[in-house]
Amino acid sequence: MSQTLSSLARMTLRQLRQVASELGVTLYSRKTKDELVSAIGERQADLSSLEQEHAPSRQGEDTRVVFLPRDPQWAYVFWEICEKDRQQAFKAGASQLCLRVADVTGMSNGGSHPHTLQEVPVDSHATEWYLPVPLSDRDYRVELGYRVSGGGWISLAFSSVARVPALHPSEQILDQFVPFSLDTPPSTITPQTLPSSDNGLHERLYQTATTGTRRLGRGSEAFHELDQGSGTGLNASGAGLWASGRSESGSGVVAPRQRSFWLVADAELIVYGATDPSAKLSIGGEDVPLSSDGTFRIQVPFRDGQQVYAIEAVAADGEQKRNITLDFERTTPEDNSNPSDQAVAEWF
Repeated sequence: MSQTLSSLARMTLRQLRQVASELGVTLYSRKTKDELVSAIGERQADLSSLEQEHAPSRQGEDTRVVFLPRDPQWAYVFWEICEKDRQQAFKAGASQLCLRVADVTGMSNGGSHPHTLQEVPVDSHATEWYLPVPLSDRDYRVELGYRVSGGGWISLAFSSVARVPALHPSEQILDQFVPFSLDTPPSTITPQTLPSSDNGLHERLYQTATTGTRRLGRGSEAFHELDQGSGTGLNASGAGLWASGRSESGSGVVAPRQRSFWLVADAELIVYGATDPSAKLSIGGEDVPLSSDGTFRIQVPFRDGQQVYAIEAVAADGEQKRNITLDFERTTPEDNSNPSDQAVAEWF
């Protein structure tokens, strides 16, 4: 188990989450790396115990090897060598137990692609190993055998062919977003991801995070903050009434047309995480309620400028603290948008 945990510790957080997902570890996306390593180790031990409990008694009569891809970069291999095969191999001069990994993508009749065979020496007393995968999104087969002193190879068993997943981001979407319509007044939209007892917490968090950095009249929120009575002579789209450049008389235009046009676009920022359910969590000095399992999820406006979210969790007894500061910045280099109720007729 110590070698297995050591191999897990060398994986990235993304790789560990993939392994945890395949093993059925609950709440894996909310666990730290150390917690994932521990949970995966416990899960593998449980599965191994279950397999041994329900496996038919074979009394060491067969040798087998199993190849299990875990993520695009690593695979888990375990094997059993019956005593008869082991003794015969030693009599034939076996010196080193090895695993041979072959790329068999698109091949049939047991063939493999030339120059893709990789041989990995393993401990003679080991029964499991983590293998680095040469390329993702390919089919592989593992062969268990002994390297012979003075040259040669003794094959013991082949695994089934298994597909290693692709390295590109998964198409699975874990977040559930609420459908909305720009024609529907905001008061009629009730996002399920926001707690009903918000009491303006999201907006207060945003205001705290952008203190001293918020700039009026910039970004997609400009039409909310600009003084509409400034008398600049511009309509809500940011252009004069005759934005097409033609005169009011329509000189030079054979068939002038008039139409109202509009566009609205914006963005939100999602801050989420988890801590001990009994802890006290704050963001920028604002208390944030936790779910029963210690998770939290906040959606805040993502307007132009810098937003700094100082997140701190304090244990129930006040003796332990953890914190993280997230810094975001958004810029909107161009904004010629306007809501539908502020669209005016334009000649074009």
